[in-house]
Amino acid sequence: MKHSFIAIALIGISPGAAFAQSSVTIYGIADSGLVYESGGAAGSVTHLSSGIASGSRIGFRGKEDIGGGLSANFVMESGFDIGTGASTQGGLLFGRQSYVGLSGNFGAVTLGRQYSPYYWAVNQVADPFNAVSLAGRAGNIMALDSRVNNMVQYATPKLSGFSAKVAYGFGGVADNSAGNRTTGFSIGYEHGALNVRLAQNQLNNATATDSTKNTLLAGSYNFGVAKANLGYAINKGTGTADSDDAIIGVSVPFGASKILASYIRHNDKTGANRDANQLGIGYIYSLSKRTQLYSSYARISNSNGAAFKVGNATDTGTGDKAFNFGIRHFF
Repeated sequence: MKHSFIAIALIGISPGAAFAQSSVTIYGIADSGLVYESGGAAGSVTHLSSGIASGSRIGFRGKEDIGGGLSANFVMESGFDIGTGASTQGGLLFGRQSYVGLSGNFGAVTLGRQYSPYYWAVNQVADPFNAVSLAGRAGNIMALDSRVNNMVQYATPKLSGFSAKVAYGFGGVADNSAGNRTTGFSIGYEHGALNVRLAQNQLNNATATDSTKNTLLAGSYNFGVAKANLGYAINKGTGTADSDDAIIGVSVPFGASKILASYIRHNDKTGANRDANQLGIGYIYSLSKRTQLYSSYARISNSNGAAFKVGNATDTGTGDKAFNFGIRHFF
């Protein structure tokens, strides 16, 4: 259950001074399970892993009505390894997300460390495994720059089913404003069971002499008894790197259960022809509204020296096959 409280106004900086009250929510996910991986140089590996289906986290979300139809918002979200208690995302205090912004009838503007529009298109539309979840995640094969530092993002309100996002991530390179710069956008239409989105993400190198660019067209349709997902991505890497990805997936809910499945084809267009494909299947069983058991299996077939590995939400993987089983609790 999410717990809400009122942040007490601070008084005393000057006589009669007081700050407006704002509501704050504490939330999080505790996730852990067993992982078995094989097909890599390390042989067969079995270990306990944190954040298999969802990265374990604790977060703070706040919103204040400041009048005139405007609200101030913030999110600070910290990832952690439930097995050791250590911080994840390289030890960053709020490495998952940390941003502040304003929202209203005009949409929303947010500033800070955030997920890119491209990531949300893969997560919400193209992949039934939500891009980074379980062994079958699309992120094992598809390019996925999930979080962007120092990003300014504008999200439009939804108008007749249409919405858009545009984002600019400052690279922070001295004397070169284009170095390490990230730009991205998404445009979508959502109505009833249909969800379609076009997204792009471009990341410059440190000298802004080259860049990677990923463009995705994705769609999903909820038939009630099952939800179908489709996606096609064109990837332009640094140098001569050139590839495309196609994904097809399905999720089938029944009672407290849900079955997930997807197939991804990576087509390397360079002379090396390092193609790959992934088949993933997963199962989620809800013990309650907040607690789930899950399992997943995925296998990658690499060609001509391709080296894609099967991982999960927090594990990059050691081989081309993986099975995981665990428990996830939302609070």
